[in-house]
Amino acid sequence: MGESAHDFLTIAVENERGTERLAAKLARVLAVGDVVLLDGTLGAGKTAFCRALVRAVLGDPHAIVASPTFTFSQIYSAPSLTVTHFDLYRMGEAEEVFDLGWDDALDEGATLVEWPERLGSLRPAAALHITLELDAARETFRRFHFHGSEAWAERLAGVTA
Repeated sequence: MGESAHDFLTIAVENERGTERLAAKLARVLAVGDVVLLDGTLGAGKTAFCRALVRAVLGDPHAIVASPTFTFSQIYSAPSLTVTHFDLYRMGEAEEVFDLGWDDALDEGATLVEWPERLGSLRPAAALHITLELDAARETFRRFHFHGSEAWAERLAGVTA
């Protein structure tokens, strides 16, 4: 029987630097086969979080990390891990992800997915799900809500902003 997912962590950050620190902490625990699903409204900071995470994996804070809004996916390879970043905002049918290298991404590295609802039934059950929430009163403030299995909760134990 599979392990049920639950909300296990909420972290608030004051600005983009806080987002970068949080992404770097997650980057340290990512491994081959991990999938991170990022939800949030337009402008919530999903791409900024992914960009910071990829830079942390690459070990280069100045690496050019393009948004895959129009290409649908970007692949970044580091000696420690390959990361594939998907932005599915403009995707039609869920099965289109297979044309974007979905299977290879899942098998060969860690996978980041913006707009994961577009995956429908293809959403990996073992994924870490992060919802980004804006604060109307504070433009740069973000809340990150983590949802996933007990295994994810254990891997991220002690993570703070």
